[in-house]
Amino acid sequence: MTENHNTNTIAAIRLALSGGSATASSILESCLNRIDRLDSGIKSFITVARDRARDRARALDDKIKKGAATGKLAGVVVAVKDNINISGLPTTCGSRILNKYISPYDAAVVQKLEREDAIIIGKTNLDEFAMGSSTENSSFFPTKNPWNTQHVPGGSSGGSAAAVAANLACVSLGSDTGGSIRQPAAFCGVVGVKPTYGSVSRYGLVAFASSLDQIGPFARNVDDAAAVLSVLSGRDTRDSTSSPRSLDGLEDLSRVPIKGLRIGLPEEYFIEGAMAPEVASAVEKTVSTIERAGAHVKKISLPRTQYGVATYYIIAPSEASSNLARFDGVKYGLSSSGSGLIDSYKETREAGFGPEVKRRIMLGTYALSSGYYDAYYLAAQKVRALVAEDFRRAFQEVDFIVSPVTTTTAFKIGERISDPLSMYLADIFTIPVNLAGIPAVSLPCGLADSSGLPVGLQIMATHFDDVRMLGFAKSVEDLVQFKPLEI
Repeated sequence: MTENHNTNTIAAIRLALSGGSATASSILESCLNRIDRLDSGIKSFITVARDRARDRARALDDKIKKGAATGKLAGVVVAVKDNINISGLPTTCGSRILNKYISPYDAAVVQKLEREDAIIIGKTNLDEFAMGSSTENSSFFPTKNPWNTQHVPGGSSGGSAAAVAANLACVSLGSDTGGSIRQPAAFCGVVGVKPTYGSVSRYGLVAFASSLDQIGPFARNVDDAAAVLSVLSGRDTRDSTSSPRSLDGLEDLSRVPIKGLRIGLPEEYFIEGAMAPEVASAVEKTVSTIERAGAHVKKISLPRTQYGVATYYIIAPSEASSNLARFDGVKYGLSSSGSGLIDSYKETREAGFGPEVKRRIMLGTYALSSGYYDAYYLAAQKVRALVAEDFRRAFQEVDFIVSPVTTTTAFKIGERISDPLSMYLADIFTIPVNLAGIPAVSLPCGLADSSGLPVGLQIMATHFDDVRMLGFAKSVEDLVQFKPLEI
């Protein structure tokens, strides 16, 4: 990725390497130079793995010189969210409780990226344990939106979205539990994909809510996102939720013709006053463009949408309460010495966990407690099944569902941090997708007139229809002609 932006897409990197106009090392050094120049103002990275990345770039250059075959992502510089393990590097999850923890192994997605000769440049900032919608909940520092550094980049994968938006890496990885890829993608004007649950291995991802978490890519265009997802997807026996179904056709993604497609607009997502007028205007303009291109646009109903946020905030904190019980200061991370074992646990967690993580652990522990399990967690799982049924019925009528990603453009840093409910409601359009386990993509579709900040369009598809969904997104991308940020 050079300073003149000649190698800021995967296709351009392939061309530059094959034609000899760039080396893997020169592409990497350009990214490192941009990080040195820009990231002090954005703060997208927690760890920049300079030596490790340079070693891999040199090894790839030697391979190319020898005429050996190279991988699908040769020379592509990738940033990785810091809740995904990379051997020999810190995994912080944006939390003090993992102080000085160094991962002893690679996540499945990291193994797959490096098998295809991608170069991982570092670990990106996130809301602590992926709990948040602004990256302000990081224990280290808030990340800022490259379009306007007074605004948040979204969350919880804000560092990954900001790194791609600012061209500090060609692509990046995030995780999406209730919108944590799509919402920051929308705020930062990049493409973000939440794949079908089970299509990408979660082995090596630090668990937040295991039945909702899914790893996915950020990129500056749909083709690059699809190319990365083609490498990430596939069965992994180390993840019991990993599906044997493959996502064929991503590597050389074909456009899905818009003419004749049936596009659903959920009435519950387009209630007057539910979103900022500029967001509504940009999304409606894009929908009109899709309709003029020959799609049949119709209103549909997803009636249980109104219960999505409440359902999510029972299920996700309950699973978080269980998953985060392992952080006790005994085997790794921060450790505080109390007068006994229980006191040590209490003091470690008091010092190590931030306020949002504590809030969600308490919510989840209460929901799972004796006498309340049936009333809360079991009831939420039943509603979750109804949300999934809404989508199943809708996809009998339409090919894809289109909606806004967010109710507003990126809000200002500090604007909502003291109002958890307002922050939770920021994910009202993205949460149902995770509850149902279906795929969705956030595609930039315009800029708000008053702020100049990006607006995201969400495209949803039925289970394992990721390839057609991205093919449709590629066609919409051609129509919209959104221009990525250049700084």
